[in-house]
Amino acid sequence: MKITYNCLLFTAMIFAACTSLNPGKEVKLEGLAQGTYYAVTYYDKNGTNHQASIDSFFKAFDLSASVYLNESVISRFNNNDSTVIADEAFTNVFNKAMEVSEKTDGAFDITIMPLVNAWGFGFTDPMKVGQKQVDSLLPYVNYRNVSLINGRLVKKYPEIKVDFNAIAQGYSADLIGEMLEARGIENYLVDVGGEVLAKGKKAGNKPWKVGIEKPTKDADDPRVLNAVVNLTDKALATSGNYRRFFIKDGIRYSHTLDPKTGFPVKHTVLSVSVLANDCMTADAYATAFMVMGLEKTQEFISRNPGIDAYLIYSDTSGALKTWASPGILELIDKEEVEAAPGQ
Repeated sequence: MKITYNCLLFTAMIFAACTSLNPGKEVKLEGLAQGTYYAVTYYDKNGTNHQASIDSFFKAFDLSASVYLNESVISRFNNNDSTVIADEAFTNVFNKAMEVSEKTDGAFDITIMPLVNAWGFGFTDPMKVGQKQVDSLLPYVNYRNVSLINGRLVKKYPEIKVDFNAIAQGYSADLIGEMLEARGIENYLVDVGGEVLAKGKKAGNKPWKVGIEKPTKDADDPRVLNAVVNLTDKALATSGNYRRFFIKDGIRYSHTLDPKTGFPVKHTVLSVSVLANDCMTADAYATAFMVMGLEKTQEFISRNPGIDAYLIYSDTSGALKTWASPGILELIDKEEVEAAPGQ
């Protein structure tokens, strides 16, 4: 019997459809890592539990990128250990950070750690930060003053310290996705502290649904969704000013610092969610756009296809407003938004 190309194609299409409609047994995993939570959902034909492997991955990743471990690669570089050599994870994060820093004219900058510590968002207690203190630290905050040469971090000044906190969680989500795919898992959702990577679809051939939180007045206010995004083969990362801040002398200071001024940003943007092909890229740009503000972000996205964003900001009266680029606007689930509590 002669089998035509069209018959083979039709059979392949049926097989693909059945596979997507019946992706296997759903497995949901949760845990703590990198000072936050992680939640992983995937479909596996055998329902295999990969939690032990995921937990082991986070421990290994922390030994590369965590500033909270003295023995990590990044901490040893920060402490000017001349014997340490960058591993693959450190190298990939560093190279992506340099790329985003260059494209955003320094709005994203991993050398911001001295300022983070001074303002009390790092290891130290909040100190009295004024222009004099900021001026003393700014020479050590410039991504152009660091480079990676033959696996060694070369710093213009020994006081320079790098911090991957604004990009590492996104990259860890990407790596967990790679781990799952290496084990034959094609449909999954990885969430590491709010940085999300979605591949394939849910059971029933439906897209993954990821919420974007509505900014709150106080850090301990209940969480309410502002939007729900349908995700397939995309990453979504969010950065916001409304839960991490401190109040001093009646002034509310956000945790997002401008690398050029050394002070917390003071524009009206409260939250930025970035859509990209990978979570490391989305994570870095979410931080950069928080520094850049509404107008500069809109201009940047118009010139850089492949990066989309959903911004929540306040107008002059204090009312919440939203702006979304076309690429993410078309993924907003209008029915879910209308049903979300508080809307």
